[in-house]
Amino acid sequence: MNIIFDKICIRNATNLDCAQLATWWNDGNVMAHAGFPKGIGTTPEKIKEQLATDTDDTRRRLMIEYEGKSIGEMCYYNKGENIADIGIKICDAEYQEKGLGRVILSLFIKELFAMGYEKIVLDTNLKNLRAQHVYELLGFEKVRVNRDSWKDQLGELQSAVEYVLVPEQFRDYSITRKYYEAYEERYKTAHQKGVSRGHFLL
Repeated sequence: MNIIFDKICIRNATNLDCAQLATWWNDGNVMAHAGFPKGIGTTPEKIKEQLATDTDDTRRRLMIEYEGKSIGEMCYYNKGENIADIGIKICDAEYQEKGLGRVILSLFIKELFAMGYEKIVLDTNLKNLRAQHVYELLGFEKVRVNRDSWKDQLGELQSAVEYVLVPEQFRDYSITRKYYEAYEERYKTAHQKGVSRGHFLL
């Protein structure tokens, strides 16, 4: 996979990314919602072995870049019957809560549907309200809450929320972002001519 949109790039992870992935996966702050508040204790060498098993038809680990900088990672797993199970983490805190997640997910989801998947599923920690908000904006339907269904690295019970998305429910925020950027560009031009934002329409 190699998606380029404005300043965003989503591409297959390679051996050159193993050190960065190890840094993120060993960081408890990054991995806490996944159940690993101490990190997973992996190495670049182990990750290299895992990447060697990736294929387009089974699963892929992907890197997210913004302005050429790696800021997070994604993955998808082929569950069969045209269903993809996905995950995403914006690992660099500097790029969180800026609206990038919904755009990046939109690009990813569009590509998966174009590849022939008919349903996308995911789950997240019940405490991860920020992620749930983004998923629901994109049209994901909450299908189940599994309370106290698993234990994290510290032995504490955690709950998970399961979501599902089909093409008919998908709301594409990459289009919304392009609309916004076009609006801002045209507003700047109009503003230079003395037109106020309140009187300017795209």
